[in-house]
Amino acid sequence: MIENFWGNAIFSVVPTIALGLIFWMLMRSILRADRTERKVYAEIEAEERARLGLDKPVT
Repeated sequence: MIENFWGNAIFSVVPTIALGLIFWMLMRSILRADRTERKVYAEIEAEERARLGLDKPVT
């Protein structure tokens, strides 16, 4: 009976943890990609402003 209990406990928890890890990695990669894209876009925008002679970004 104890072996069944621990086996069931492990098989109940492992899928939840695995799904949580997959979700965490997916969200982490999305947020990192967004952060990188915003950084690159800001650099391009700064270069264009410098090229056109504009000092301040318009907000």
